[in-house]
Amino acid sequence: MKAAYALIDGEVRLLTPATAGQPLPAEHEALIHVYARPSAEERDELVAVLGLDAYDIDAALDPDEIPRLETSGSTTCIIWKRPKNVSFDQQLRFDVASMGIFLRENMLILVTAEDEISFADREFRGLGGLSDLLLKLLLHTVHHYLGHLKVIKQITTELGGKISVAMENRYYLQMIALSESLIFYIDGIEANAAVINKLKASAQRLRLSAEQLDALHDISLDMQQCARQASIYSEVLSGLMDARGNIINNNISVLLKNLTLISVIFLPLNLIASIGGMSEYSNWTQGIPPALAYSGFTLGMAFLGWLMWVVLRRGIDRYANGRHR
Repeated sequence: MKAAYALIDGEVRLLTPATAGQPLPAEHEALIHVYARPSAEERDELVAVLGLDAYDIDAALDPDEIPRLETSGSTTCIIWKRPKNVSFDQQLRFDVASMGIFLRENMLILVTAEDEISFADREFRGLGGLSDLLLKLLLHTVHHYLGHLKVIKQITTELGGKISVAMENRYYLQMIALSESLIFYIDGIEANAAVINKLKASAQRLRLSAEQLDALHDISLDMQQCARQASIYSEVLSGLMDARGNIINNNISVLLKNLTLISVIFLPLNLIASIGGMSEYSNWTQGIPPALAYSGFTLGMAFLGWLMWVVLRRGIDRYANGRHR
């Protein structure tokens, strides 16, 4: 899917949605071309009409590509990592995707394997040129990462509360998936930070103004803070994984202990009921009203069960206290 945009009054405005297989109308002379999930025909158009290299296009669509900045002739190629839309199959996952940013003097081309990029956010206002749009794209990615990290923190807190009473691995596996997602986020954020450093080194060649350099410096600081925050979340989550796994094991142990107590209590009760039997008990209680006889039997069994429960619990508690001394 492709679309053509232009900078009008400091804002990015859609000129015309270009249908698949049709070239962009020449009279529009769009400044910004966005190719989201390009088809084979659109990839051929990127190479033949817009003059991009097929290798760079493949890199922009490869989720495992390392972020980098390269210059070839009048084109500056940036491979950039940004968060993917959150997916929920069997587990909630946060992942990263690659995006290709190709900057020329009067044209900006974006290639991504994700959904079409939206320029409706408040950040994409007051733009003075394509360089400003490039910086806003980078800043928007940082804010996107920070938003996802906030959601990950909330989900981790919620899962921690559920794990404290859980007796299955479902929530624990979800936390493992979040921990893995944070590792990918840290890798993508730190790689993006290296690209920003290269951008600052290439400021003169890219003809960045003093204000744009200050904005790039602010983005670099935000990226460092974002990487630091992701690292802290990852360390905290990893550090608590063993403890939370032990909580699940302890919950299962408590459940098994209670089930064992119940089984031990009912074993002698079943034995008594089996030896006497209902017919034998009726013979033993001849002359006593059946309602009174069976009520007494039920109360007696209940009292015996309660007494055994108290004795066993005290014995277990004394054993546990003795081991911890």
